Amino acid sequence: MRILLIEDEKELANSIVEYLVKDKQYNCDLALDFTTASELCAIYEYDCLIVDIGLPDGSGFDIIKNARNNGSKAGIIIISARDALDHRIDGLNLGADDYLVKPFHFSELNARIHSLIRRLKSDGNSELIFNEIFLDSQSRQVKVHNTPIEFTKSEYDLLYYLITNRNQVISKTSIAEHLVGEHVDILSSLDFVYLHIKNLRKKLTEAGCNDYIKTVYGVGYKFLIQ
Repeated sequence: MRILLIEDEKELANSIVEYLVKDKQYNCDLALDFTTASELCAIYEYDCLIVDIGLPDGSGFDIIKNARNNGSKAGIIIISARDALDHRIDGLNLGADDYLVKPFHFSELNARIHSLIRRLKSDGNSELIFNEIFLDSQSRQVKVHNTPIEFTKSEYDLLYYLITNRNQVISKTSIAEHLVGEHVDILSSLDFVYLHIKNLRKKLTEAGCNDYIKTVYGVGYKFLIQ
């Protein structure tokens, strides 16, 4: 997943990039000004743009407008210290998908990126079908070979997270953040991730599902499905 962060506060920008790439889950480019951002958008196709409105040589609104006019399908999240309603409305009307007010927890930004990418991958369709697995994100129903399976909330959230990020290595930390949010920082260990993976794998395989959950030792897990 490739992200472009457009943020002129250098220290904040570097901290965000460091956080987003720490688990090798994202490739994250950085633009500190309007000119660099425009050049990168013209060269590369991004999955997500994180855009600050106030830039030293232009407006983040123009970057959003230009991206949409050029047919970009990237998810766009505005990050701004401006909390006025008119700024939110302007950004969303130009084509942004989300608006996050500074200061914010990096874990919240990460969660919003994941949520946005999941929505884009599903193209608004609540039903996801991968081989013998069927998921309905509205009813939160899961079937394997047309047989319903009962999952806890955490097990369902984990399965949905894995399957919508299929074929990507996902760290244990990222999974933990997805399941418990910013409160992951107060946890003494991430052992609960292994337990959820174990229970999820057991329920799926007992229902006749192939074992798509692969352990990437020392890193995390991958839902390997073609």
